[in-house]
Amino acid sequence: MGMKTQASKNRYPQDKYCLEAEGVTKNFLLGKRRVVALDDFSARVKEGIVTGLIGPDGAGKTTFMRLVVGLLVPDKGRVTCLGMDSTRDFLQVQTAVGYMPQRFGLYEDLTVQENLDLYADLQGVPRRARPSRYRELMKMTGLGPFTGRLAGRLSGGMKQKLGLACTLIKPPALLILDEPTVGVDPLSRRELWHIVYRQVEEEGMSVLLSTSYLDEAERCQDVILIHEGHFLGQDKPNVFSKALEGHSFMLTPYGGDKRRLQEVLSERPEVIDALILGEKVRLVTVDAMEPQEVKRQLQVGVEFDVHGVEPRFEDAFITLLKKKRESEGRPMVQRAISPSRVAGSRDEEVIVVKDLKRRFGNFYAVKGISFRVKRGEIFGLLGANGAGKSTTFRMLCGLLPASEGELKVAGHNLRRARAKARARIGYMAQRFSLYGGLTTYQNLRFFSSAYGLKGRRQAERIGWALESFDLSNLKDARSGTLPLGYKQRLALAVALMHEPEILFLDEPTSGVDPLARREFWHHINALAEANVTVMVTTHFMEEAEYCDRMVIMSQGEILAAGTPEEMKARFRTPENPNPTMEDAFIALIEMHGQEGSA
Repeated sequence: MGMKTQASKNRYPQDKYCLEAEGVTKNFLLGKRRVVALDDFSARVKEGIVTGLIGPDGAGKTTFMRLVVGLLVPDKGRVTCLGMDSTRDFLQVQTAVGYMPQRFGLYEDLTVQENLDLYADLQGVPRRARPSRYRELMKMTGLGPFTGRLAGRLSGGMKQKLGLACTLIKPPALLILDEPTVGVDPLSRRELWHIVYRQVEEEGMSVLLSTSYLDEAERCQDVILIHEGHFLGQDKPNVFSKALEGHSFMLTPYGGDKRRLQEVLSERPEVIDALILGEKVRLVTVDAMEPQEVKRQLQVGVEFDVHGVEPRFEDAFITLLKKKRESEGRPMVQRAISPSRVAGSRDEEVIVVKDLKRRFGNFYAVKGISFRVKRGEIFGLLGANGAGKSTTFRMLCGLLPASEGELKVAGHNLRRARAKARARIGYMAQRFSLYGGLTTYQNLRFFSSAYGLKGRRQAERIGWALESFDLSNLKDARSGTLPLGYKQRLALAVALMHEPEILFLDEPTSGVDPLARREFWHHINALAEANVTVMVTTHFMEEAEYCDRMVIMSQGEILAAGTPEEMKARFRTPENPNPTMEDAFIALIEMHGQEGSA
C-alpha cells in the first residue's frame, strides 16, 4: 500500500522541535510478570502545532507522557523536552510544561474558584496577574457562572474544562494532555478542542495530546502512531488516509439486514474492517477495488448496494494494526459468543417508560420522559454530560427509585417489584466495578453465586465465559491488573452469567481502543440476534450508529427519538449532505440551548 511505517529523520528540516525521544525503553514488573511499556521508542514533536499521540489501550501513551515530564525514568534512551533532559532536569521541565493526566487532581470539596486559586499558588502565579487570567479562562471554558460551585458537583465535561483551566493558569510552552476527552460528550469534546487550538494560535503553544478516539486524530496537525510500546509511524493524518484510496466503501443491505452483513464480511480474508453505521456497513478491503468488483467478489448471502467513499484515518490505523499483528503471527479473529436465544416476539415491549420523573430535593434530574423498547432491540440513551441519562439508567436497573411515573422492565413494575425485575437483567457499569483483588475466575465464581447459580450449572457458565471471552489463560490473573480491554471482557462476561433477557450497558467502551470496541460490539450484535434486549449509554457517536433506535436527552428532557438515519436526516443540508451522528447530536443540544435562553 505504500503506507509509511518509519519516521523520516529529515521530514521537517526547517522545523524546530520542543520534544525529542531517542531509543526509549521502559519496563514494569507486575507481580512476577515483566511488562514492556515502551520498546526502543523514538519520536519528535514540532513546536507550535497540535501533535496527536495515537494508540490503543496499553500502547504506552501514558508511560511516554510521564517520562516526558520526569515522573518516570527510562530504562534506556533519552527524552529531551524544551531543550532540557527530562530525567536530569525534571524539576525545570515540570515548571515549564503544563501536564493534564487522565485523572486530573481536582479537589471536589473545593469550589471552581478555590481550585483555580490553589493551582495558581502551586504554579507561583503573582496575585496581581490572576484576575485577568481567571476572567480569560472562565470565558474560554464557559465556567464563569459556576465559580462558586463545588468541583464535585460539575458534570464530566465541566470537570475536564476546569482541569484544563487549572493547567493553563500559567501558560506553558508545551501542553501535554493525556486522553482529555474520555467520557466527555461530543459538545464538550468540541469545546475542549476549541480551547486547545486557541492556545496554539494565540499563545504559540505546542501541544502533545493522546487519544484512542481515532476521529480526533484527524483534528491534529501531526500524529505519532504507537502500539504495544513500538513506534508505528509519524506524519500528517491525511497522508495515512490517502494511502487507502480505493479501499473504503459504503454498503446498503437489501432488507436492512445490517448485522448479518457485517458479521459475514468480518470473516472474509479480503476484508480489513466492517463497521455498522446506521442502516449501512462501512467496509475497508485489503486490496484496492472498484465498487462492482466488491459486489462480485464478496458474495456473502446478503444482497447489497455499494459505492466508494473517501478513506478515513481510522481505516488506515486499523489496517496498520491488523497487518502488524498478522506479520507477528497473531491474526485477529473475532470470536463470536453463542448466547441462548430469548423466547418472545420482537414486537413485545419489554421496557416501558411513561412520564418518568426523578427529583433530588427541589431539583428535577429527569422531567417526565417517555419511551418504549421492544425485545431484541439495541436502544441508545444519549445525552450531554448532566443530561439525566445516568439517573434514568439507574432507575431502569432498579438501583434508584422513581419519584413519579410508570416504569416497567421485563413485565415488572419497578416501583413495586424491583427485585423480580433485577433477576432478569444484566448490568455493566461505566467504571470497572468488579473486585480488583480477586482473580478472573474468582470474580466469575463470586458473581455467578450472587446470581443464584450453583453446582453443574455454575461450572458450565464459568466455562462458557472463560471460553467465549478468551479469558482462560488469564483465569488466575488478578482482575485489577488486566489491560482495559480484558477488564471489559470480564465485566461483560459477569453481566451475562445468569443469561439475562435485558442487558444494560453504561458507557461500556469509554477509553477502550478501537480494536477492543469492535470486538465488544461483535458480541453485542450476537446478543441482539439472540433476542436479548440491549440498552446502552455512550458518548461515542459512531457507537450510537449500532443502535436500532435511540433517544437524545438534555437537562432531563427528551429532545428527539428515532433511528440513527432519522436523526441524521433532520440535519441534512446542501452544505452538509451527509451529516454524522455527532453533527446531529451537537445541533440538537445547541438548538435546545437556544430555545432555553430565548
